[in-house]
Amino acid sequence: MADRQAIEMHQRLGFFAHELRNFLQTATLAFTAAKTGNLSLSGATGSVLERSLDGLRDLISHSLDEVRTAVGISAQSGLFSVADFIADVKYAADLAAQIRGCLLTVSAVDTRLAISGDRDQLYSALGNLLQNAFKFTQHHTEVTLDAYALSDRILIDVTDHCGGLPPGNAERMFLPFTQNATDKTGLGLGLSIARRNVEANNGIISVRDVPGTGCVFTISLPRRAVTTEPA
Repeated sequence: MADRQAIEMHQRLGFFAHELRNFLQTATLAFTAAKTGNLSLSGATGSVLERSLDGLRDLISHSLDEVRTAVGISAQSGLFSVADFIADVKYAADLAAQIRGCLLTVSAVDTRLAISGDRDQLYSALGNLLQNAFKFTQHHTEVTLDAYALSDRILIDVTDHCGGLPPGNAERMFLPFTQNATDKTGLGLGLSIARRNVEANNGIISVRDVPGTGCVFTISLPRRAVTTEPA
């Protein structure tokens, strides 16, 4: 029992450190871009920096709540536009793609589509999928981000050109502290965090191998519609 509690504690600490590093890294990228390009912080770069700082604040706040309640992070559900959500993610992802030397392509999103859930948790989940794609896709290849409706679900696909997955590796990728590639710069927690956050919002995350080409990670969430205020 003591060993199991120690493993769970280290896993929680790993999750916190991993997410903290992601937000800090994005904030640093935005600051560097603004500094070297002499850009105004009132534009897209400033939005990325602000979003990252907000994420740091919320992550720390959630962690303190977890310590207080000892029952985990409580999802703060709300209805929000899929198009706006993808646009927010794209601002930060563009900077990360440039650093990794790959191209990010984001398709247009139907403005009528919406998701109900904890926006911060889902932002973190999608951000981790994109970071994973940028890390393993081959240099100068494309990573694509697509969000669309299929029946009663909203699907968000992240497609890379990593060359494909080893046989039997798909499900194992989502286990905590799992690293299957030669690049060991992380802790192997990104995909585990993504799954946890998606499932906390009544969603499903899966991966499909495209042999010899790459893989497609898909977040599936219940479909909602954007509500409009009466005139």
